[in-house]
Amino acid sequence: MANMPAAEVPLNEMLVTQLLHEQQPDLAHLPVHTLANGWDNGVFRLGKDFVVRLPRREISVQLIRNEQLFLPQIAELTSLNLPVPLRLGRPSETFGWPWTVSQWFDGEAAILSAPREHGGLVDQLADFLISIHRPAATGAPRNPVRGVPLRNRDRAFRDRVTPPRFAQHREIIALWEQSLRVPEWHREPYWLHGDLHAANILVLAGQVSAIIDFGDMGCGDPAVDFAAAWILFERSDRDRFRAKLDERIGTDAALWQRARGWALNLATVMLTQSDDSPEFLALGEHTLRAVLEN
Repeated sequence: MANMPAAEVPLNEMLVTQLLHEQQPDLAHLPVHTLANGWDNGVFRLGKDFVVRLPRREISVQLIRNEQLFLPQIAELTSLNLPVPLRLGRPSETFGWPWTVSQWFDGEAAILSAPREHGGLVDQLADFLISIHRPAATGAPRNPVRGVPLRNRDRAFRDRVTPPRFAQHREIIALWEQSLRVPEWHREPYWLHGDLHAANILVLAGQVSAIIDFGDMGCGDPAVDFAAAWILFERSDRDRFRAKLDERIGTDAALWQRARGWALNLATVMLTQSDDSPEFLALGEHTLRAVLEN
């Protein structure tokens, strides 16, 4: 994506193989193939059954540690597949940061299919959020940009949303300011995925095969995860998604208004930081239309 920070340590298949020989020798014979280099982590497929995940920047090291420490606890709450660490790589002279081996899950990221095709995901994703949104463990991480009060994101939002960039600038700002007026989350912090968008949901045969990338995992206001309603679905499926959640957790108008604010925030991020990613640009355009629709 545009403005992606450079890797502070070069990640490649040779490095992964060397680390496996040193720390996980029983896996070192398996072929290694690069899958992705994101903002925070590099991801490599290991044989047919595993994935290796390594931080590419020092700021991302704590995210890997958070996954190693807390993702097993979240996985106990849901029946969906999550990338729970199977092997924990330790810092060494070869690579000075922690890294992880987890299970490979078949499926295609939902970002590669149209929102109109996501109706079959409604029940599973609603059940997933109902399952994990409960008080977090003592010492659970706090993400500084997810699950926080929306006012904490106000300056960054306004810096992004300028008239030259957004033709609907006035409408977007008005909706954002409406979200800021909603009462904040004052209950105890809940577990959060933190980044529940279409690239982090794997789909196989029209069903969720796994929820991946818990790098933004933390605790706080669950409204950030409810933003998935606008990111993933067309209006009719979004209404079903909301109705299912309301049936199980009770109607909370303020929570949904904050969720809409989070969806608006994330849409503007995707639209201003995805110049070289047509999939994320399309996702941002869909999300913005959905948020302005209702």
